[in-house]
Amino acid sequence: MISELLGFDSDYIILGLAGAAVILFILWIVNIVQISSLKKKYKLFMGGKDAKSLEEVLSGKLNQIDSLISANAANEVNIDKLFRKMKFTFQKAGLIKYDAFNEMGGKLSFSLALLNETDDGFVLNAVHSREGCYTYIKEIIEGNSVIVLSEEEKEALDMAKNSNSDT
Repeated sequence: MISELLGFDSDYIILGLAGAAVILFILWIVNIVQISSLKKKYKLFMGGKDAKSLEEVLSGKLNQIDSLISANAANEVNIDKLFRKMKFTFQKAGLIKYDAFNEMGGKLSFSLALLNETDDGFVLNAVHSREGCYTYIKEIIEGNSVIVLSEEEKEALDMAKNSNSDT
């Protein structure tokens, strides 16, 4: 009756429905195969390695992460302490050896400049003569001295100021 109204033969409708049923049946089989494969992978994943459960593995990894986080926090505190202390340590050095007196050979006198990060520190000068060795120190504040520096002391100070210029 409907086929007569639409002008189709009922055989074509039955063949079309049979084709659709075959296609659905094939898709159903493919779906079953994929689900079966997925179940096997899931069981293998959940079974773990050497009968160890996934929960134990995850728990162990989470414990490792917790210990790494606490170790990282401790490292950050220690690094901050080191950086604070580094500001006051001598990081730059300059050494100039020279002959203080013409009669002495071997460049036994020297000027040593030691500076921290902000160019604060001192210049130590040791003058060697036949009578003995005399040492004195001059304070350096922000790269300058209140007391006049000798040429060797200036050279040692400039060497120290330029020794750590890459940071």
